[in-house]
Amino acid sequence: MKNLIVFGCCLYFLACKTEKKKEALPISVTETSSIDYASGFDIQASGDLTIISVSSPWPNANEPYKYALIPKEKLAVITLNKDEFDAIIPVPVESMVVTSTTHIPSLESLGVLDKLTGFPSTDFISSSKARKRIDRKQIKELGNNEAINTEMVIELQPDVLIGFGINDQNKAYNTIQKANIPVVYNGEWTEKSPLGKAEWIKFFAPFFRMEKKADSLFEEIETNYLKAKELVQTSTKKPTVLTGGLYKDVWHVAGGDSWMAQFIKDAGGQYLWEDNADSGGLSLSIESVLAKGQNADFWLNPSMLTTYQDVQSANAHYTQFDAFANKKIFANTLATGETGGLLFYELAPNRPDLVLKDLIHIFHPELLPNHQLFFFKPLN
Repeated sequence: MKNLIVFGCCLYFLACKTEKKKEALPISVTETSSIDYASGFDIQASGDLTIISVSSPWPNANEPYKYALIPKEKLAVITLNKDEFDAIIPVPVESMVVTSTTHIPSLESLGVLDKLTGFPSTDFISSSKARKRIDRKQIKELGNNEAINTEMVIELQPDVLIGFGINDQNKAYNTIQKANIPVVYNGEWTEKSPLGKAEWIKFFAPFFRMEKKADSLFEEIETNYLKAKELVQTSTKKPTVLTGGLYKDVWHVAGGDSWMAQFIKDAGGQYLWEDNADSGGLSLSIESVLAKGQNADFWLNPSMLTTYQDVQSANAHYTQFDAFANKKIFANTLATGETGGLLFYELAPNRPDLVLKDLIHIFHPELLPNHQLFFFKPLN
């Protein structure tokens, strides 16, 4: 009996000694992904580990968020210090919840729309493929982003929730994280350059291990954008451009360092507030806008107005602008999805090449005579 006990102990310790131990992964960067335009995130690799750092989840964020993505087949041999990361996600993910319509086109382009299982305010989604999945109850309605239905999210048990926020005070996200569902912030909306926003498709790719496909998709968009921009250099005309409209007696125009201002510049237009340094919007009086923009050649995005009759009825002062008299007003609110979602606010960040071609066709029709307007349409 004594010999049997000794023999058993030997077998036990031998098994423990030969058991495969988890590998303690040193976090040393071996590769950095090429991010050429976006300033709000970066992707690094350390062996099999992918690290996504989001430095700008919202304007003036104090600290970056850091996420670790581990291949599922390596989970047994990789250990991490959880305190170093805001979330650790096994990849590829099989189910995802996103919270902004601008996230939808990235999933669709990568061919992983079937992994989307929930979304807040599904009526805002314009994608026809996504709408079919909504109709089949394959994408669940989750309330709205400010008060997302946490019970439904927890019931769905997605592998990850891609969050959109203006700060870190979203209590719903905290509840979801406590249920062991990783929340990863996406800050594409903080980017000021058109190609910078579009490059966030590379942010989504590692969750599905589709980095090469994302690189290829973005390269095509980048090439189209730069070719269109180069085409404008052949024109000597620079038509003047006014943006925005009144809301409660305040005229909101795009700032001179904004996304829209960059589009106008790249399309060969002269934005009347191009010398302004704001990356968001400006709040002005109608008198100051009239003084500066009455003779503007083009007027883009007159609030939510879609016809010249609407413009005239909204405010008699609107009729004093040359762009009204010359029927040179174009809006990005006429292209809508099946349930009224605005296509521009969903797809334009992902397809800046189409936005640029629209504006070139409007400002310089001779340069792209066969282009069919996609986002911007003339008022009825």
